[in-house]
Amino acid sequence: MLSPIARRRGRWSRAAQGDPLWAISQATITDLVGLSLNFFFILPLINSAGVHLLESPVMHPVAEGLFNFVIAWTLLFAPLLFTDGRRDRYQGSLDILWGCQMFLTNTFLIPYMAIRLNDVDKNQPPPQTSKLSSLMVRGASGVGITGGLVCILSIVWAFFGRADADFGGVLDRWQYAQDYVLTERLAYAFLWDILLYSIFQPWLIGDNLQNAKPKTTEFVNVARFIPVLGIVAYLLCLEEKKD
Repeated sequence: MLSPIARRRGRWSRAAQGDPLWAISQATITDLVGLSLNFFFILPLINSAGVHLLESPVMHPVAEGLFNFVIAWTLLFAPLLFTDGRRDRYQGSLDILWGCQMFLTNTFLIPYMAIRLNDVDKNQPPPQTSKLSSLMVRGASGVGITGGLVCILSIVWAFFGRADADFGGVLDRWQYAQDYVLTERLAYAFLWDILLYSIFQPWLIGDNLQNAKPKTTEFVNVARFIPVLGIVAYLLCLEEKKD
């Protein structure tokens, strides 16, 4: 994902379009800044309500939708990580790990998923609960509802958002989406995130079904395979732990 070329069948060919990480273009940086300003569609929606203290950068709604979909799914992963029964195998900070997911890439989850398979070190002190961890776990249902709604809004926005701008209809936007993921490294990175989350979500939830309310365990076990909806179900059915 980081390199512009890959070895394939004895010849070198492009693995993904766009600039490599070490030669990122100004245009890509500008896109990232614009997408970040439109985080969770807060600024565009405020502008639509007639408040213009800060103007939303006008980005293609497909790009905005894809970006916010991945970010919302990353938000949903926070309570799941902080309630993972095997998190004590990981000696680093889960706060930092999740922060790297949120602001960089969920590729950071790959080594965590490997480390959590290790046997527990009996000499290692139990993991301490951080303020972020406590906040996310106590507010798991709120996180689930917020992340789930933003994911739904992201899909709707991609095909119907910014209707007053010249982005065409559903078919035009679908064509743009295909071109976008095939030609832009940024979109390729988002698809990579979605692929990893689709693998790690059912895996992590399946290992932590004991955290769900007993009456909901069977439902969560089935729902965990549905992207986004499965993790929302887990968070909404999470059993409250008494301190």
